[in-house]
Amino acid sequence: MRPTLIDHNRQHRLFSCALLWLLVGGVLLLTTLVPVHTALFGWMPLFWLLIAPLAVMLVVQPQLIRRRRMHRRAPRRRGTQPVWH
Repeated sequence: MRPTLIDHNRQHRLFSCALLWLLVGGVLLLTTLVPVHTALFGWMPLFWLLIAPLAVMLVVQPQLIRRRRMHRRAPRRRGTQPVWH
C-alpha cells in the first residue's frame, strides 16, 4: 500500500471554493434572483446553493464541527460557595 499524502494546499483551495460557492448561493437566494422553491425544480435550488457547499466544506474540513462544538461547550465553573450564601 502506498501512503496517502495530504495536499493541504489543495484542501485549502477546495474549502475556499466551497465557501465562495456558499456565499454566492446565499446572495442569490437572499436577493430572490433564484427562488428557494419552484414548481419545476422543487427544492433543488436550495440544495445546490446552500446544502451542497456546506457538505463539501464539512468533507474537506471535518474538524470544523469539532471546533464549533468545543466553543459551544465551554466548561462551566462550579462555585465553591453554596447558592443560598
